[in-house]
Amino acid sequence: MTLTLTPRDILETLVGFPTVSRDSNLPLIDWVEDYLGTHGIACHRHYNETNDKAGLFAHVGPEVEGGVVLSGHTDVVPVDGQPWGTDPFVLTERDGRLYGRGATDMKGFDALAIWALVEAKKRGVTRPLQIALSYDEEVGCTGAPPLIEAMAHLPKARDVIVGEPTMMRVVTGHKGHVTFWVHVHGFEVHSSLLYRGVSAIMWGAKLIDWANDVNDAQAAAEPQGLAGYFDPPYTNVHVGQIKGGTAHNIAAKDCEFGLGFRVVPGETLDQWRRLAEDKAAELTARMRAIRPEVSIELTEKFALPPFAPSEDNSAEALVRQITGDNSVNCVSYGTEASHFQTAGYHAVVCGPGSIEVAHQPDEYITVAQFDEGRRFMERLLERLA
Repeated sequence: MTLTLTPRDILETLVGFPTVSRDSNLPLIDWVEDYLGTHGIACHRHYNETNDKAGLFAHVGPEVEGGVVLSGHTDVVPVDGQPWGTDPFVLTERDGRLYGRGATDMKGFDALAIWALVEAKKRGVTRPLQIALSYDEEVGCTGAPPLIEAMAHLPKARDVIVGEPTMMRVVTGHKGHVTFWVHVHGFEVHSSLLYRGVSAIMWGAKLIDWANDVNDAQAAAEPQGLAGYFDPPYTNVHVGQIKGGTAHNIAAKDCEFGLGFRVVPGETLDQWRRLAEDKAAELTARMRAIRPEVSIELTEKFALPPFAPSEDNSAEALVRQITGDNSVNCVSYGTEASHFQTAGYHAVVCGPGSIEVAHQPDEYITVAQFDEGRRFMERLLERLA
């Protein structure tokens, strides 16, 4: 007899796989493929370049276009140094909460999506249901574009529900993100003769101070267009890591840091790329007036386009019908919805749990939210049938 697991059983299994983005997700993918296979659901994989990670997708229902995709990611953020009260990779219930890394971001939705796919196969649907599970979402949504491209092997669906935690509210827009790794190449001299050298740290600080000036100007300006729906209502610049220098009495030869832009819909990644590149070029020219061999090098690490609200979004209409939520919600974090939108799908973000506890020690999803997610899937299945 084929074993059918409950959403809670599936969530417990998924949390048990420590799929931190720096590690492989293949044990989890193996399990999902095996479990769906026992229910007669054929799965397809897309591997990354080193074959140590894979995205998975599957189709249930008639072989026609126009279906619904349930989209989730399998990777989670690290737990290193976080003061957890429970084992982060053992789902633990306490006081109406289910604790575990990824419980809300976003293995809770993944578990519900896997359960719904099996139910769609058992009950039968007249409109197809698909699942898309990606890798490397937490490090820039880099696993989604090749997965979406690989999904061309399936009949193309129309609507995508990205199940990031929104407390089951309908989210129709989010900021984009482009991040550079900056390497300032300086010229070492004794610090007493600083004027003869180029301190990579001190010149790198000029670029960071430019970022502060940009944020101040953005905050002071009147929000334009869609920006007013966001918190904050503008594109902001951020530096989260920095390293460099050899000793206190040496002008630093190297300084490296990340420089990221959270871009509101209505603006483009390219315009912010150009601003960063132009500022780096300006500073490089000033540095080379001192030493010709120095430079500021920008390496783009990842890019996520903004997700913009759109008219006649059938995915939004479907989810609003199911949830009854007619509020307007846009968020400043990124999701894979924008990649699906760019690929020609109608997309919406809606899932159980709160983003406020994501990435935190003792991450959890409430039992009530998880149950609400199951009711959502039940209503979706009714519509597909």
